[in-house]
Amino acid sequence: MPSKSKIGRNLKNARLEQNMTQAKVAEATGLHTNYYARAERGEETLSMKTLKAICKVLKVKSSDILDF
Repeated sequence: MPSKSKIGRNLKNARLEQNMTQAKVAEATGLHTNYYARAERGEETLSMKTLKAICKVLKVKSSDILDF
């Protein structure tokens, strides 16, 4: 399993590729902006449900974020 910091970096890269702000991703997934920002910094452990919602908004596969 990749580290939280690696997952966070992958989330950030995917978000930037979509030209989205952290606030837009958080809003689209129903998350608080601060929580999403902490996830990108590797400070939060995301549930599979939350990861799936974020991946849907960012238009990526979870395997792209988790690096399997």
